[in-house]
Amino acid sequence: MPDPFSSVQSVREGLQSVDYLADEGIAGVVYLARRLGKPVLVEGPAGTGKTQLAKSVAELSGARLIRLQCYEGLDESKALYEWNYKKQLLRIQADKSSDSWTQVHDDIFSEEFLLTRPLLEAISSEDPVVLLIDEVDRVEIETEALLLEVLSEYQVSIPELGTIRAKQVPMVFLTSNNTRELSEALKRRCLFLHVDYPDLEREKQIVLTKVPDISQSLADQVARIVRSIRQLDLKKAPSVSETLDWARTLVLLGIDEIDAKDAKETLHILLKYQTDIAKAAKELSAER
Repeated sequence: MPDPFSSVQSVREGLQSVDYLADEGIAGVVYLARRLGKPVLVEGPAGTGKTQLAKSVAELSGARLIRLQCYEGLDESKALYEWNYKKQLLRIQADKSSDSWTQVHDDIFSEEFLLTRPLLEAISSEDPVVLLIDEVDRVEIETEALLLEVLSEYQVSIPELGTIRAKQVPMVFLTSNNTRELSEALKRRCLFLHVDYPDLEREKQIVLTKVPDISQSLADQVARIVRSIRQLDLKKAPSVSETLDWARTLVLLGIDEIDAKDAKETLHILLKYQTDIAKAAKELSAER
């Protein structure tokens, strides 16, 4: 089987085969990440396909996807590892007659009592892995330090066990919605990729790929209307996933030609704030 990562073009074609329509920029960064063994920091607005890129690369490469969903308050015990304290306590009670604490200590701080979390699981896996660190901008800047050793050396240091080094180098994708500035130390370790809203033709192709039974004409109308709505001063512009939801809704309702009435009645699928819906409805009335 040909290597799907042998060239930028093969990456692009491979991603298209798993229904991810990448442009040259996206395909080029994925190619370099694979060849250089570097993590990729993927920034851009919410809903532009950043998470899906990692999922599609995993599908293309036949690798297991391991996902760390970031959130405020994420700590080492949820990201790296923690000890199974209940199991350790049971072992201590079972060995309470032992004369050697050193022997008991070495026993309970072994891999048998270690609970692996996504980062350590990705490092210790013997099979190919794609590690997705999703919405990394949601964690506190102090928590980023947990990632630095993994991203630079592909290893995890555990005081009781020593250093666990990767048996294979995982492909790593970090996504960010730009809710805060990431540290320079984190950025230095990554290739950078900005994923913005697709252009008109690419969004049309995404709709045709992801929405069964939609016509070329309706896909074109959807892409054009969404593009015009994104140019308005909105609290939240419609994401690609919301474009797809809207297209599926129109197909489900049997609409082949979008008029102002149809658009207004279904705008709540595309937009999530009443002020945005009102602005879009006004714009659509003016256009039509």
